[in-house]
Amino acid sequence: MKPKILNSSAGFTYVAVMVLVVIMGIMLAAAGETMYMTMQREREEELLFRGGQIQDAIEKWYKPKVHIQKRPPLRDLKDLLKDPTSLANVRLLRREYKDPMTPDGEWQVISDPNKGIIGVASTSGKTPIKQGNFPEKLKTFEGKTKYSDWQFVYGQEPPKGS
Repeated sequence: MKPKILNSSAGFTYVAVMVLVVIMGIMLAAAGETMYMTMQREREEELLFRGGQIQDAIEKWYKPKVHIQKRPPLRDLKDLLKDPTSLANVRLLRREYKDPMTPDGEWQVISDPNKGIIGVASTSGKTPIKQGNFPEKLKTFEGKTKYSDWQFVYGQEPPKGS
């Protein structure tokens, strides 16, 4: 006579379903991690673009292409949207860009007491994914450990010997 445990298959289905649930959970976690990294990379690229746009606009403020009288120090980033010193509709920046790395979108404004605003930086303390292979203009970003260390400053020179 055979023992009943070997003839019974009632627990097998339950164990198979539990194994399937565990496998699905692992796969969903891996997919979620990949999605998070993809979104983080996209926000990083957007930060580089927006910061670069603001940096270029600040440079245009201090070094206009056409000969106009010397502009006063830049005191507000909104002045880049429409130059208050010009009678024409001069726009140095297309629109007001927000910091993509933070929920509130506020930039840390970098100022010089004599010049006014000279740049911006993210307020995020997160660690960047991108650590190297920056364009020449942004070589100073290499090896930085926080997004807030990525400073988009007018007149910022790349390190010598790069």
